[in-house]
Amino acid sequence: MPAAGAGRNRRLTIILVIVVLGFFGFGFALVPLYNSFCKLTGLNGKTGGPVKASAVAGMKVDGAREIKVGFTSAVMPGLNWKFKPLHPDMVVHPGAITTTGYVVSNPSDHAETGQAIMSIVPGRAARYFKKLECFCFHQETIKAGEFRKMKLVFFISPKVPKDVRSIIVSYSFFPVKKRS
Repeated sequence: MPAAGAGRNRRLTIILVIVVLGFFGFGFALVPLYNSFCKLTGLNGKTGGPVKASAVAGMKVDGAREIKVGFTSAVMPGLNWKFKPLHPDMVVHPGAITTTGYVVSNPSDHAETGQAIMSIVPGRAARYFKKLECFCFHQETIKAGEFRKMKLVFFISPKVPKDVRSIIVSYSFFPVKKRS
């Protein structure tokens, strides 16, 4: 009997170790899976990368609808930048290509690099907010004392649900540490 009990304990231990390793691996895979899911569905206000200009050829502007787009900004700790939208809000027609931007300045005495992350509220509108050009596609290095205008060219797909009448576009700049 004691030998049979030891065999069952060994088998149970092996099964538990496999389960723990499986959960550990799942934990590592969860972030990339979640990010892919959010980009695909627009969940959590995430939008995709740049849209090619050819994708908007022939798109019709819905002049009968207006959507108010508000722009906000934030700079995370670790960056000494001042960052704000050129226009805090604007009214756009779905399908109309619109150009706006943000201004950033670095009052510090050294260059700093940051990466802008965008989010959209309401989150379900994110899949309809398309960027042709955006400073958020690349890391930005701002020199000491530099002031810069950064361009955002976008459109809202005419397929956006009719009950979406306002969208908030929020950019947050996060510090990027250079690898040595």
